[in-house]
Amino acid sequence: MAAIIKGEKRGRPGKWIVDYRDATGRRRWITCKTKRRADDVLAEKIREAKQHIVAEVEPNITVEQYSVRWVERVKATTKERTANTYQRALHNHILPSFGRMKVRDVHPGRVIGMLTQKLNEGYAKAYVRLIHATFEGMLNAAVDDGIILANPAAKMGRKMRLVQTRAAKQEEIKAFTREQRDHFLAVTLAHKPKLYALFLLMTRTGLRPGEAVALKWVDVNLHPEERSIRVERTLSARKISTPKSGHGRSVDVSAELRVTLLKLQVERKEETLRKSWGTVPEWVFCSRVGRIVDYSWVAKDFGRLLRFAGLPSHFTPHCLRHTYASLLLQTGISPVYVQRQLGHASIQMTCDLYGKWLPIGEKSWVDGLDSSATQRNGSKMVANGDFRGRGPRTMEARHVGGSPEAIDFPMVSQDDQVRSPTSTASPPAPAAPRRSSSARESQRTASRWRSLTSRPTSHT
Repeated sequence: MAAIIKGEKRGRPGKWIVDYRDATGRRRWITCKTKRRADDVLAEKIREAKQHIVAEVEPNITVEQYSVRWVERVKATTKERTANTYQRALHNHILPSFGRMKVRDVHPGRVIGMLTQKLNEGYAKAYVRLIHATFEGMLNAAVDDGIILANPAAKMGRKMRLVQTRAAKQEEIKAFTREQRDHFLAVTLAHKPKLYALFLLMTRTGLRPGEAVALKWVDVNLHPEERSIRVERTLSARKISTPKSGHGRSVDVSAELRVTLLKLQVERKEETLRKSWGTVPEWVFCSRVGRIVDYSWVAKDFGRLLRFAGLPSHFTPHCLRHTYASLLLQTGISPVYVQRQLGHASIQMTCDLYGKWLPIGEKSWVDGLDSSATQRNGSKMVANGDFRGRGPRTMEARHVGGSPEAIDFPMVSQDDQVRSPTSTASPPAPAAPRRSSSARESQRTASRWRSLTSRPTSHT
């Protein structure tokens, strides 16, 4: 039976406790600050308890049994590499602690204890964050299946400060400066000329390494007026799949990159004839036998080129993508354009990752809001005092009826007073300002008010 209990009976003085059973029959408590809030919560929980919930699976299923069902669902909706990552996190970290436990018995305190243990064992925060995301995702599915009503692992990432802040994400991003980029490409051309076109393409288009090595000649449009590349696939775990966003995109090609790709196309045709391949390989960047290039080989050569160039070893091929985005944003290019080129899901993601490279701004930027006539004649009008036409008007405030009322008087410009600086004739007297009937009535009212207020007050 659901009931409201005074907090003193449960060691919580000054509080009100709602004692009830949920739709699955499990007893629960909610602490409220006021009696009115407790009444509202009790009424809400009674309505929820009356809802007939039929679980899709056995209510007493264990975490290990349910993980098999969940992994099969993940494999059907995500890429193979992602599903394998979740599966490793389950078998290596989650199931050893929760495998034999019923899903309904998982408690938030146990989840926090497991994550804390992983941090104490020396695992990086990023990896512990992955473990938590895996467990949270599986328990979210358990909520959808009607096994539990609430996810006991929800919001643990923020409580344990596993979620990265925007500043932390930006600090982890490594990008070449313009000078470092040009120096690295020069070293590549001197020591590994076959990789020059690949690395140039990555610095000029922002393609991910897997997207770059999976390019085909049919994806490249080198027409002088169009210059674009269609990104339709990526190489992940030595398998061809869709890009990370799940769909293709088009990116622009610079003039320098177009010339380089045209030269590479000619060289590929000559190589085909020399090696008697029969047909030109479909891959833009291929191996010595005409097959798709091995990314692990590219990564190893990238490290060697860093040493030849004397650059820090923390750079990776993916840093060329970060270099592309950071250099564009530093030059004032719209973040929306950068987002579309990179294939990000939202502009928020682009700004979160590369926000530190966005120009802060200058005061002169607001001058662009002014009209051209204002920018051209504004200072001259101020210097000469020329406020004719619809310019500012002088205002005289009078106290009428106990409240100030503004009366407008047209302002006489210097041109009206002196028509010619060389003329000896006296300037014409300014015309008396015309006042509307409402203004004259206001003045009469003000006069009557002053006469009344100036009379001595008799005291009785």
